[in-house]
This record gives sequence, C-alpha cells and structure tokens, in this order.
Amino acid sequence: MERFLQDPCDPRQLSPLTLAFVGDAVFELFVRERLVCQGNCSVNKLHKRAVEQVCCQAQAGAAQRLLPLLTQEEQDVFRRGRNAHVTHVPKNADPADYHAATAFEALFGYVYLKGELERLRLFFDTICGEENSPAC
Repeated sequence: MERFLQDPCDPRQLSPLTLAFVGDAVFELFVRERLVCQGNCSVNKLHKRAVEQVCCQAQAGAAQRLLPLLTQEEQDVFRRGRNAHVTHVPKNADPADYHAATAFEALFGYVYLKGELERLRLFFDTICGEENSPAC
C-alpha cells in the first residue's frame, strides 16, 4: 500500500463525489509532474497545459481509453461516479462529459486511497500513450 499518509481509510465506504474530490487532485498531480519533468518553462505555460489536460472533455476521453482495463470492482466505482448526483454542471461543459469526468476522478480517488500507485501509473501511461491525447 502506497499513499502519502498512512491513516486508515476504506475507500469502499466513501461516496463517489468524495472519491472524485480526491481523484481530481491525484490526477492533476500526475499531470503536473509529467509537465514539469518534460522541461522547464514558464509557470503560465505549465498552468495552461495542465488546464487543457484536466478539463472534463479531456478526462471524459481518457475515461473511454481506460474502460477496457478496469476490473469489475473498478467498473463499479466508475459507474457509481458516473451516476453520482452532481448539483451543478458548468455551463461550458457537456453533461455527459462532466459525468464521465466525475467517474474518471472517482476511479482515480478510489485506486489512490487503496494505495495502488502502480495501478494508477498504468492508467496514466495508458492515457498518455495515445498519440495527441488531450489528457497528456
């Protein structure tokens, strides 16, 4: 098990939106680390590139590439995230993309809280392995 903190946490007991709250940060950290390791550039450019990769449209596309890799347990978490009742969809976002992005973030949060960093690395490598992937 590999997490930043070792406090006990059972992700199976958390709501999909709570998992998405964590997963959003986890995915953004992956994206930011990848960007800064690609080479030094201005913080403004780094921010713009990160925003392109963590927007709901990019995450929805990334989610579709991950679906074939998911275990039954991960599919269940993804489905719970997609079906979660969100109180607000941004006006510039397609509702289907927003729900898929929430599912994607819930999945990342769940796998992270389980302490499965290698699994997250596999997911991220799969997403970034696509040519011209907006999520990378």
